[in-house]
Amino acid sequence: MKDTYILGIESSCDETSCAIVKNGTQKISNVVLSQIDIHKDFGGVVPEVASRHHVKNITMIIEQCLKEAKMTMQEITAIAITYGPGLIGSLLVGLEAAKTLSYIFKKPLIPVHHLAGHIYANNLVEPLSFPLIALIVSGGHTELVYMKEHYSFEILGGTLDDAVGECYDKVARVANLGYPGGPKVDSLAYEGIPAYDLPMPLDDDSYNFSFSGLKSAVINLAHREHQLGRKIDDKNLAASFQKSVVDILTKKTLRAMKNLKVKNLIVAGGVAANRSLRNRLKELCQENGYKVSFPSIEYCTDNAAMIAAAGYYAYQLGRRADLTLNSISSEILN
Repeated sequence: MKDTYILGIESSCDETSCAIVKNGTQKISNVVLSQIDIHKDFGGVVPEVASRHHVKNITMIIEQCLKEAKMTMQEITAIAITYGPGLIGSLLVGLEAAKTLSYIFKKPLIPVHHLAGHIYANNLVEPLSFPLIALIVSGGHTELVYMKEHYSFEILGGTLDDAVGECYDKVARVANLGYPGGPKVDSLAYEGIPAYDLPMPLDDDSYNFSFSGLKSAVINLAHREHQLGRKIDDKNLAASFQKSVVDILTKKTLRAMKNLKVKNLIVAGGVAANRSLRNRLKELCQENGYKVSFPSIEYCTDNAAMIAAAGYYAYQLGRRADLTLNSISSEILN
């Protein structure tokens, strides 16, 4: 059987990335150029700045990817591109580059939803086992997804307001930890204890999440302590916040697995790198006889290897786009 090489391009936020993946499982090359150092002075991603840097870097990143793989475009089977969701200006830069390559080299163009990419990042570690539930946790998303087979996505629930990763960044700002906040809050939480009484966000029978109330509780706590002339213990605040987040994520995920009688769990997205979440899910899954899989750290944040991996299965299913494909800033995974 002839090998399939998918070239993936990802530019949905502030990472410019190009990768080549063989048969959906083997990374040949994966080049990622992050803009964290550019945006940290602003405390978050500035869309206009992000798109301009994508324009500046996209050609160089594609060339570097091919060079590292020791391949030419003639050897590529198809091109997978993140068309959404994300920052529209950033998405368009990657999309136009992908369409140009598709047109010039006569390669099929495969549209890939960004969240499908995060899910298939796990396929670069070990093949997905079905049926499964995917917990997607990142700066822009918090979803529970049921999959009975490849490229079959059923949304069980999602965030009604803030994504969990966004909430981490806001709490980091309260504690003056800088951007990006997730890894810093996670690290600080291990030095403290959950001494502050924070609410369990949207603790109901649904599979939906809501983190705006928890974020507000942290901000209000900080303001109140400041007005009373008391110093917040940032380590204990981080530990208290993280406990509330991990408790609700694990509670609803395990309930979904039990109710749907699913034995396989994968975790995806930037917050999948969170140590507390990883450790707690490993512990709970072991107790209940479930299998849990996490992407390697390099595949947790946005990267093109995950897009190429997802693109392989979309390609096998005959999913194609023509040159009229447009970017979409917000779309349900399907």
